[in-house]
Amino acid sequence: ATAVLVIASTEVDKTGASYYGEQTLHYIATNGESVIVQLPKNGPIYDVVWNPNSVEFCAVYGFMPAKATVFNLKCDPVFDFGTGPRNAAYYSPHGHILVLAGFGNLRGQMEVWDVKNYKLISKPVASDSTYFAWCPDGEHIVTATCAPRLRVGNGYNIWHYTGSLLHNYKVPLNEEMWQVLWQPFLDGVFPAKAVKYQAVPSELPSAEPKPAQAYRPPALRNKPVTSSKLHEDEPPQNMKPQPGSTDKPLSKTALKNQRKHEAKKAAKQEAKGDGNQESTQPTASQNAPRSAVPAVTSGDPEVDKKIKNLKKKLKAIEQLKEQAAAGKQLEKNQLEKIQKETALLQELEDLELGL
Repeated sequence: ATAVLVIASTEVDKTGASYYGEQTLHYIATNGESVIVQLPKNGPIYDVVWNPNSVEFCAVYGFMPAKATVFNLKCDPVFDFGTGPRNAAYYSPHGHILVLAGFGNLRGQMEVWDVKNYKLISKPVASDSTYFAWCPDGEHIVTATCAPRLRVGNGYNIWHYTGSLLHNYKVPLNEEMWQVLWQPFLDGVFPAKAVKYQAVPSELPSAEPKPAQAYRPPALRNKPVTSSKLHEDEPPQNMKPQPGSTDKPLSKTALKNQRKHEAKKAAKQEAKGDGNQESTQPTASQNAPRSAVPAVTSGDPEVDKKIKNLKKKLKAIEQLKEQAAAGKQLEKNQLEKIQKETALLQELEDLELGL
């Protein structure tokens, strides 16, 4: 009880990125200190929870797929869980296990993490859940589908945090279930136990759902599948400085810039190496162009320009043909371009023969 976390919301987002305004997270301490917590990804703040150990908190935020980050009391990031389908976080009563979950309009995927070693324990799935709660023993979890949020498929599941489904109950069709609660116990009744990674035995079959197949229109169903991603997934990353290092961890933007800088540096060194190789060649080759195939010119700039344009058009047609072979539906004007390939080849041949 020495600090509070406040989510502040504005009705209007001045950047125009959201219809629903914008949100910021503030850390306010009883000694008068206040800090705006810097969240590396833009978007709504879905959940913020204190660890019961009182030394850290976890925030789930950003446009989907959302990020989740653990911060210390200085509001410095300690561990970044990367991106995923999640909108809630739940610490165990002893604070040594964290569940990141995606309920509501998400599929109920959960990630169970050991937050002392930042190691993933299990990834159970509780579809259509409207309620989640840790058992006071810090080992078991209940997920439930309750009315009035959902009036069909009511029931509850009891899980072990290692991912095993230990018990499930489905409400009869003509009944509804409104609430599920663990029996309360005083603090200290259940001592903290060492974290397990091996799934505990269960009499119930594994509740792993079938992976959802992406929708494919009828025209593409018998054609090769081409991989396409709407976003790039970010992996988990330890944000603590390495032992013996005084540098602060780099942000995602800083890491990207660093990689770009390193790639440019490597390209320059490669080009320099190529230049040194060229300097060892006879003098006649030093004045030769860098391209492997010497450019053939007609001596007439206009003709050269036409040849260049024709080759550019033919290259574009080749790319369209590759896209069509991969199953992409081409527009009418793109199909017309492909039909002109023969005429363009003939025109190119005539120009080159005239050289």
